[in-house]
Amino acid sequence: MSERKMKVAIVGAGRIAQTYAQVFATSDIARIVGVTDTRCDAARAMAETLNCESFESYQAMAGAVQPEAVVVCTPPVTHPELCLFFLERGVHVLCEKPLAIDSASAREMLAAADRNRVKLTMASKFRYVEDVIRARSILLSGILGDLVLYESSFTSHVDMSGRWNSDPTMSGGGVLIDNGTHSLDMFRYLVGPLTEIQVIEGKRSQGLPVEETVHIFVRSVQGVMGSIDLSWTIQKELDNYINIYGSHGTISVGWKESKYRQAGSRDWVVFGHGYNKLEAFESQVKNFLRGIRGEEPLLINSADVLASVEAIEAGYRALEQSQWTRLGSVKIDSPANDLTAVLA
Repeated sequence: MSERKMKVAIVGAGRIAQTYAQVFATSDIARIVGVTDTRCDAARAMAETLNCESFESYQAMAGAVQPEAVVVCTPPVTHPELCLFFLERGVHVLCEKPLAIDSASAREMLAAADRNRVKLTMASKFRYVEDVIRARSILLSGILGDLVLYESSFTSHVDMSGRWNSDPTMSGGGVLIDNGTHSLDMFRYLVGPLTEIQVIEGKRSQGLPVEETVHIFVRSVQGVMGSIDLSWTIQKELDNYINIYGSHGTISVGWKESKYRQAGSRDWVVFGHGYNKLEAFESQVKNFLRGIRGEEPLLINSADVLASVEAIEAGYRALEQSQWTRLGSVKIDSPANDLTAVLA
């Protein structure tokens, strides 16, 4: 296999792109060859740290450096335009979550990737946290019995008044589409496909035009109930961000430690040392690059991507209608490039 590093470009030079810059700076698989952002100063600053060129537009960058892959780190409403541009040119795409704000756009993007025989995946960092991956293995082993209840919480007080995430014309919504994309994707990953969802909104203490606190109820195909809290306004000060209760035990995934305990045992078994953002991003990027090279399957495949967008879409319908809303069932183990069932 050639030792030449893969040429990768970054679209967007904001907060999340800075973390990707750290990862690629030490990568032995790929190198950043270009950065673009509508804020030219931000693009130039990032390009300087990466020793690459900056561009005023993604079109100019594509023509000048001809990347083999791109990482899209821009607001959600821009994702379809950007991803389709690169996919139609045979460029592999890692797109920040959510992939799109509606399932029709997601299907169009996935179809373009399939048509042009390139990889398209959605960034969802918690899927690559080692503790989360180990938790899934423990759950699949069956030692905790039948899964009954899932609890998750992503709450932190953040002033969102000046951020694009709270501008619905750019984000497509509020905390539901922002943090909810992570939490619902992990529910699917750890418990299984969703069949129903209900969303209740809390107070808008920051006066935002979008929801800033929500409580989500979900039910899996296998009947597991889920309860999820999301907020930009409150901080619940919890050690764990996921708790799953089974008929024979409990598992907790935490910020600093992860553990499980079987029914009848007094002792917890520690299996992980918490959340490490940079390590999660490194694993995410490696999986994307190795997926392109055919060395391993994408951890987040086409079925997962579409199911993620559909879950959030159903969540907003449930929020508007104040009632349980059914989702279509998409198999979690669908092959990454087998879109027959996914796009039907």
